[in-house]
Amino acid sequence: MKTHRRSILAAALALPAPALAQGFPSRPIRLVCPFAAGGSADASARQLAEPLSAALGQPVVVENRPGGGATLGAQLVARAAPDGHTLLYGTPGPQSVNPHLMRSVPYDPVRDFAPVSGYKRAPNLLAVHPSLPAQDLAQLIALAKARPGTLTFASSGVGSSSHLAGEMLKFLGGVDITHVPYRGTGPAMTDLLSGTVAMALDTLSILLPPARAGSLRALGVTTPQRSRLVPELPALAETLPGFDAAPFNYIAATGGTPPAIVARLNQAIVGILNEPAYRARMEALGEEATPSSPEELAETIARESARWKQVIEAAGIRVE
Repeated sequence: MKTHRRSILAAALALPAPALAQGFPSRPIRLVCPFAAGGSADASARQLAEPLSAALGQPVVVENRPGGGATLGAQLVARAAPDGHTLLYGTPGPQSVNPHLMRSVPYDPVRDFAPVSGYKRAPNLLAVHPSLPAQDLAQLIALAKARPGTLTFASSGVGSSSHLAGEMLKFLGGVDITHVPYRGTGPAMTDLLSGTVAMALDTLSILLPPARAGSLRALGVTTPQRSRLVPELPALAETLPGFDAAPFNYIAATGGTPPAIVARLNQAIVGILNEPAYRARMEALGEEATPSSPEELAETIARESARWKQVIEAAGIRVE
């Protein structure tokens, strides 16, 4: 069976590139989400699936494969046939974070994936409890330096984007703030709103409503520049140059997928992300569309990996 499968793949790959692109896709496409149904990544994958199906002329089926901090779903895509019919809904974990957090991952984070296009950034927000006497990031850093180890920040768990954003704040700010991990965003928010913990860095959709209601104080966004979604808030990078902790999501195929097929997928996804109505739906959720070429996405993943490697090693974080 394996020899037969290799022969079929070899014959297909021997076709001229235009023929490959014209015959693609020839069956339904699996869009693998490495998280459980109901979360942010799952919702985004399902939002993309319908228009992508229309653009490609084949059903796009979202397949949830949670587990292993997103490594199980990524492994499924890494081991799939390199024909463009199995795609990864990528988050920072599989290629940029987990290789540094874990002793090993069951795939090569570069070789086993073919970048297709960026999808979105969801700017995180730094928010503090109003009882904390800090009106901006500079005051927060000064307060943390005056009280080393006494201030706390909440996260949805060790290795989560909210945890890593807090570690970046500690690393770039040169401060000692105690991490308090929770089992999910819900309990973390409960303790933040009650003042049990002093601060958190999480998505706009979670932290902005209570900040606008006065239950929290927003100090800035984690994107390198101000977000057009909340232009009144400063970027943390204005005080801490180099600060960039906005979770980046993208679409990737299996490593070795022919460039003509990658280009066909890229054209479809970029077209969707450039539609004003689709962008408006994303912005309503606190997300920014980030269409890109495969080459630009590869560069972004490499930069993300290098940045998080530095932060993770400085913090001594390890997930088994």
